[in-house]
Amino acid sequence: MNRRHLMMISFGGVIGTGLFLSTGNTIHQAGPLGTVLAYSIGAVIVYLVMLCLGELSVAMPFTGAFHVYARQYLGPATGFVTAILYWLTWTVALGSEFTGAAMIMYGWFPGVPVWVWAATFIVLVLVLNMVSVKVFAEAETVLSGIKVAAIIAFIALGTAAIVGLLPYEGHRSFLGLTNLYRDGLFPNGFGAVFTTILAVNFAFSGTELIGITAGEVEDPGTTIPRAIRATLARLAIFFIGSIIVIAALIPWEKAGVEESPFVTVLSRIGVPYAGDLMNMVILAAILSAANSGLYASTRMLWSLANEGTLPTVLARTNRYGVPALAMGLSMVGGLASLLTSAYAASTVYLVLVSVSGLAVVLVWAVIAACHLSFRRRWLAEDRSLEDCPTGLPGIRGSRSPHWDCRQPRACSSSSTPSSAAAWRSPPSSSWSATWATGEPTAASACDTRR
Repeated sequence: MNRRHLMMISFGGVIGTGLFLSTGNTIHQAGPLGTVLAYSIGAVIVYLVMLCLGELSVAMPFTGAFHVYARQYLGPATGFVTAILYWLTWTVALGSEFTGAAMIMYGWFPGVPVWVWAATFIVLVLVLNMVSVKVFAEAETVLSGIKVAAIIAFIALGTAAIVGLLPYEGHRSFLGLTNLYRDGLFPNGFGAVFTTILAVNFAFSGTELIGITAGEVEDPGTTIPRAIRATLARLAIFFIGSIIVIAALIPWEKAGVEESPFVTVLSRIGVPYAGDLMNMVILAAILSAANSGLYASTRMLWSLANEGTLPTVLARTNRYGVPALAMGLSMVGGLASLLTSAYAASTVYLVLVSVSGLAVVLVWAVIAACHLSFRRRWLAEDRSLEDCPTGLPGIRGSRSPHWDCRQPRACSSSSTPSSAAAWRSPPSSSWSATWATGEPTAASACDTRR
């Protein structure tokens, strides 16, 4: 995968139904400027976490990423729990995504049962992931591209309505940003900002997918830092830009009360079939999130099996280089989530959703802790931060191709076919030895998985 794929996969994990459906509710709770502040704080937190993950991923581009770092720096138990919680997060999401997609299609075609649409989307997502990493990446690029184009169009149309270039509710006039501060900076109090922080952080979850893909990207030393910078900048613009447009055009006390704020704004501008158009975008968002979710959960199981924590049969790959058994088990978890949402929504499913929501924040905390430990070990070996393998802003270091033991050096073309990226995995036997010697063994220099 290249930088374009990496960015779109991250977009696919982050830009989901939360932005299109729940943004209005957040504005209703925290107020216009309170919501902008909450998302700004969330963006800063994500930016700092991604700087940490970026340096770790450049130094150790392994498939499975942060769970591998947690095992090395925080202990095997922490690594295992991190992987399982993250796997649970995405498998729970799979169930809700398939249900949501089926309900949208049922609204358009009420004569077809919901379960038929759910089964269709399950097969579609499974095939996209099963064929090859490249097919998955290209499919995610298309689905994420639909969402990005919709957000850009929404911000452009909304801005035109705000400045009076387009009519709004049948009248063309300069509306300005008075709705943002009409009832004060924080109409529900400053504390409301912090009550929405957890929901905001959950909305940004998915950016860490960049770390999971580290073992399957081309030239991770260059690709990962660029992808992180570009992804975070665009996400901040998309989220905060959309919020400002919504808050400027819809009074905060009415935002998201009856329908998606995106549908409300587009309908009042006069866009025909606004509801159906947004449902199409939301359907793309759901399938994109499901696509990314199956990929992420599969790689977590593969990584655990590859290190021997789970049965090694889950680490086997098919002829396309895809861990089919791990993917099948992840899909079974998604189906179980779907069934609990239908038959135990107020008990089992509610607990699963609550745990998965908190798991994302815990994963970010683990990433930060791993980075601190990584830096301590680096300095303890009398190495300079100037030699630290990173090209990210705010972290000193170089992009030198010589990254000592943490970088599994690229194998020659004879051992790694050019048709697909190699799966990089940490060598279990030689990992500790390389810290002492400062040079990788043959196993760590060229230990790959297809």
